[in-house]
Amino acid sequence: MKRVLITGAAGHVGQALISSVPKDRFVVSVSDVTEIHDLPDEISYYVLDVRDQEMVRDLFSKCKPEVVVHLASIVTPPKGSGREFAYDVDVNGTRNIIDACLEFDVKRLVVTSSGAAYGYHPENSVPLAEDAPIRGNYEFPYSYHKRLVEEMLANLRASNPELEQVVLRVGTILGVGIENQITALFHKPRLLSLRETDSPFVFIWDADLAKIILHACDEGKPGIYNVAGDGALGMHDIAALLKKPLMRFPSWLLKALLAIASPLGLSRYGPEQVRFLQFRPVLDNTRLKREFGYVPEKTSLEVFKFWQEHAGL
Repeated sequence: MKRVLITGAAGHVGQALISSVPKDRFVVSVSDVTEIHDLPDEISYYVLDVRDQEMVRDLFSKCKPEVVVHLASIVTPPKGSGREFAYDVDVNGTRNIIDACLEFDVKRLVVTSSGAAYGYHPENSVPLAEDAPIRGNYEFPYSYHKRLVEEMLANLRASNPELEQVVLRVGTILGVGIENQITALFHKPRLLSLRETDSPFVFIWDADLAKIILHACDEGKPGIYNVAGDGALGMHDIAALLKKPLMRFPSWLLKALLAIASPLGLSRYGPEQVRFLQFRPVLDNTRLKREFGYVPEKTSLEVFKFWQEHAGL
């Protein structure tokens, strides 16, 4: 019975993880700054703001975790906050978790990173393996923060190899009820793509991700792993599945339009966002299957169809 602490457990991944925890293998404590309802009796809940170093230390002293699953992160800053808040949670919060892991002799740290940590660059190979450089773009705060966190973890592996790490570079997560900035693109009456690229996506089923994290807590080999279902879906594939028209713009034109629309408040996206369509990381999951020992149950296509059905599309 391993003692496991999960941060950021109120999010969708945390909820999927909680519902999958085997009662006979783990003693689980969950934490978040947001209240979590309807928890199983055997799971303990604690309020935690990862930005607060003393609060983090106090929680570790109570739970005495052997394994920490660090999910706490900001994908989209809430209204009224911005880049500074996201940095405080993503980077400073992770630093506080790392410090507590070292102080309280945690055996293993499992971190959900992202394919976005690779950054959006024309030199990215297709697909990307785990030995590709981490170059998250500054103009994408989430991508840049994941880069900084991974640099911190790399330094930690060199200075404190006794703390085992499992770093999961996760693709786009889909499952029942998941809605975010990316899925919002699929709800639009017309889909957008670029003439120069088909902007492929790789998807991972949230239930698969929960099983991968649980495997990482127990028998999974320490290391860095891309997390995605087999295959990829281009925008023309997605448009065909959704039976929606696909508008294809040259990248220079879309940049020009956003350069005009963004300052006028007509678009929340600036011209720098075109990189997201041009150079999206396509993750190679070979190491996940061969070394970590987990084969995703759903391919990217099957995950998308599953989400599509439950989203009413």
